Amino acid sequence: MPGGYTASMRLLSSLTALILTCTCGYSLAQWQWLDKDGRKVFSDRAPPPEIADKNILKRPGGKAGASSGLSSEVAGTESVAPVLSLPASSAKPAGLEKELETKKKQAADAEAAKRKAEEDRVAKAKVENCARAKQAKVTLDSGIRIAQTSASGERQVMDDAARNAETKRVQGVIDADCK
Repeated sequence: MPGGYTASMRLLSSLTALILTCTCGYSLAQWQWLDKDGRKVFSDRAPPPEIADKNILKRPGGKAGASSGLSSEVAGTESVAPVLSLPASSAKPAGLEKELETKKKQAADAEAAKRKAEEDRVAKAKVENCARAKQAKVTLDSGIRIAQTSASGERQVMDDAARNAETKRVQGVIDADCK
């Protein structure tokens, strides 16, 4: 009886499809709420007890929270729910926006202070480099003998070529840092 076998396979596959279709609704059961920072949270578990009922945006089974302004009977109708539901941006409390603006301003102020401190540090380093370079230039221009220590640790007196090279290098530092 091959025909009976095919019919029972079709029935079995139809039942399997029906069962899978019915259980898909349960897998899509999600909660949606606004946390204490105003961010949307999606979960398959209920929100913690400290979340107010007005901050629950969606419950499993398609029931909307109190923040959407819909009763449970109206939330089930498809023609009215999209028209009456509030956008997510208007569900945020006004105090949260002020708090967010305050945090943004504090972060910007901290960044500006950090930038100013770095600029001050660089300016101070340039002033110190300028003072050292000017002192070195005075020493080089005085004509006194200057000794340097070589890599092997021996003292070597600077000749005219080395003195000219060092004078050019010090002048470059003065030009760069003494403005």
